[in-house]
Amino acid sequence: MNPIAYRTTGLLIKTLSYLSKARINIHGKENIPTHGSIIFVINHFTRIETFLMPYFIYRLTQIPVWSLADDSLFKGAFGRYLDTVGAVSTKNPDRDQLMVKTLLTGEAHWIIFPEGGMVKSKKIIDKGRFMVFFAGGKRPPHTGAATLALRTEFYRKRLQALHRSAPEEAARILNQFKIDDIEPVLNRKTLIVPVNLTYYPLRARENFLNHLAERLVENIPDRIREEIMAEGAMLISGVDIDMRFGQPILIEEYLNVPEVTRDIMLPRRIGFDDPISSRQTLRKIARTIMMRYMRTIYYLTTVNPDHLFASIIRLIPWRTVDPYALRQRAYLAATGNLLKLDIFYHQSLKHDQTHLLTDDRFNRFKNFISLALEKEVLKEKDGRFKKNMSKFSRSIDFHRVRVENPVSVMANEVEPLVHLQRYLRKLCLIPNFWLRRKIIKYLMNADRKEFAEDYRTFYVDGESKDKTVGRPFLVRGRSKRLGILLIHGYMAAPREVKALADYLGKQGFWVYVPRLRGHGTSPDDLAHRSYKDWINSVDRGFAVIRNLCRDVVVGGFSTGAGLALELAARVKEVAGVFGVCPPMRLHDLSAKLVPAVDAWNRLMKRVQLNGVKMEFVDNHPENPDINYTRNPISGVRELERLMEVLEPKLPEIDIPALIVQSSGDPIVDPKGSRRIFELLGSKDKQYILFHLQRHGILLGEDSHAVHKAIGGFIENLM
Repeated sequence: MNPIAYRTTGLLIKTLSYLSKARINIHGKENIPTHGSIIFVINHFTRIETFLMPYFIYRLTQIPVWSLADDSLFKGAFGRYLDTVGAVSTKNPDRDQLMVKTLLTGEAHWIIFPEGGMVKSKKIIDKGRFMVFFAGGKRPPHTGAATLALRTEFYRKRLQALHRSAPEEAARILNQFKIDDIEPVLNRKTLIVPVNLTYYPLRARENFLNHLAERLVENIPDRIREEIMAEGAMLISGVDIDMRFGQPILIEEYLNVPEVTRDIMLPRRIGFDDPISSRQTLRKIARTIMMRYMRTIYYLTTVNPDHLFASIIRLIPWRTVDPYALRQRAYLAATGNLLKLDIFYHQSLKHDQTHLLTDDRFNRFKNFISLALEKEVLKEKDGRFKKNMSKFSRSIDFHRVRVENPVSVMANEVEPLVHLQRYLRKLCLIPNFWLRRKIIKYLMNADRKEFAEDYRTFYVDGESKDKTVGRPFLVRGRSKRLGILLIHGYMAAPREVKALADYLGKQGFWVYVPRLRGHGTSPDDLAHRSYKDWINSVDRGFAVIRNLCRDVVVGGFSTGAGLALELAARVKEVAGVFGVCPPMRLHDLSAKLVPAVDAWNRLMKRVQLNGVKMEFVDNHPENPDINYTRNPISGVRELERLMEVLEPKLPEIDIPALIVQSSGDPIVDPKGSRRIFELLGSKDKQYILFHLQRHGILLGEDSHAVHKAIGGFIENLM
């Protein structure tokens, strides 16, 4: 073996990367020992691992990496490729001696797939024990990696003991393995490093590689066709490959057993395959080590959204599955509880998962459900899903399972994660009404906790308002038939809309008022928030009121009006929307300078001249007890971006809508709110112009008339 082989492999992988959209994420490389002889034990799901892992491990260690591969693979071009990268056939009669020799000297690391072949079903657990399911049935995982590691360390310990007390036997052992220098052997250790590869998303479908293969090769076996569909689709359509290295297992610790120690110290000749008295003991130790690395390999699984969806569908005890309840359970599974379970999770689960309860804007739920419907795991009827129980019970041809039943494959992969399974099982037994309560409690606690942390972090003495101004709040109504999400404006806080919230509460409606991130604390907080942070705050608020009430109306003041309209354009479950003084056009001429000032500030930050940045301008609010007196330039720019994003979405809003405007608004140009009204796709829409001379028409003189108009609009929706 020489580095040229790995450079060749690298070129192959780079060539494939031009055709592939696969993203490889390496975790835990600090767990790879810098000294010692290592056997990497890796789960085996695709052919991809066969050429991927030797290259990446070589790149990380700069030591040649050899691997064991099934004898059937050593045919044609792929067989020649395997020879090039140091793969050894499982039927090679000298394989064990070669492995022990190279591990003793440290001239190569090794890769072994302990499952003994591809586990296409990912079914690895049977009645609580590790059991590999394959085309011919099932069997325990192989102990080969553990046995070879033990044999290597057995000979290393034997050489350490005999090179002085029985030099002739030590010399014979060295000659047996064709080792010239004993020193490197004595100063090394043998270790096993567990590795897990997780793929997301897993989608097997026809692709151009299928069509190409069918043109070039006649009568392609079903097995090969399935592999091209599954693995080709992953590479071409894009897949995240999470490669995770676990803590190394030091083998010498397992040899401190009296009967093994006696055999190590024997001065007489022991041939490579000669029987020894501790053989049975070593076999038991090998099984113990195997169980340890198998547990670790699957503990390292990177849990992704598909795992959660598939497992929840499998574990729900009812045949009828409510789509929103499924999203609710997935949301609870994907929140902070994953951290408490001490498992590894995909990067997509590291962010706020409220989108599962609102618009599913990343299409994770939609894509999974489409797959489940396509594969007939679920059937849709009257807005609900019927679960096909047989998809999780009957066996499917081993070589077709990734194509015919990928949902079961996804659920199988996380079956060894006992704590996750226990948590999901409890979650799936919760009745739907109790599920809603748990989500409301979680979301409202999250809102309060976020505000408390932001207030503590950004508090400015003499500038920050009392905590009661910025704290999100809920107004309890009489009927849960219809609830209202009410959103405050820019540089303000929930207190700004409290009078309207109380009025609507007296009308019998439940009202939730969230805090937009960056508000209710200090301008310094707002200065580094984006409009997307505000959208996330609104989404969380919508999820609260949606779980409280059957129907939801969203509305807001000023920037809150823009956010309410943006939500209504995305979320189809909104029953109606109202906006008070939405800021499509601003009167202030200085706002036109914001893009230039914002660009200047970013340039100054880049060249580290922070002293000449213009980060804030003075603000003279109508309600100084609520609003900030400093306006961050970056915040105005984010407001403009929000309205730029909103404008093309307005025709998509087809629900009842109300736009309210003040004719003498000194901040928002009524022409802008009129344009919003005209662009709305709603057939049932109203525009009300109040002849008032201020922006904040929800407070102060004549605000009751505005409240009454909004209340009347909502009443008509009942």
